[in-house]
Amino acid sequence: QLQLVESGGGLVQPGGSLRLSCAASGFTLDYYAIGWFRQVPGKEREGVSCISSSRDRTKYADSVKGRFTISRDNAKNTVYLQMNSLKPEDTAVYYCAALLYGLGSLVPSEYRYWGQGTQVTVSS
Repeated sequence: QLQLVESGGGLVQPGGSLRLSCAASGFTLDYYAIGWFRQVPGKEREGVSCISSSRDRTKYADSVKGRFTISRDNAKNTVYLQMNSLKPEDTAVYYCAALLYGLGSLVPSEYRYWGQGTQVTVSS
């Protein structure tokens, strides 16, 4: 059974950092582009960052450029999202998703496999 599991969310003060992990089970991530998305109640799911299967292409939403970094460790079958200088407006449920053979996209509808999400709350 193909499964993605996010972890690493939590409560952090403004200016703080978190590292989210997206671990795959039941399949290898080697051939998948991975995207990170976030959603707050009442709003559409928003693309945050993505990384191609070959790791040579990354993309970031303007709102997180310079603060977030996506990376992948295929040996651990895991993709990470390092989030620094967090702001209250980064508060959301964060999801990872997988796209077979993709270059990566910030469009949610292009992804087939999704994790269950992890809550990130930025508040003092």
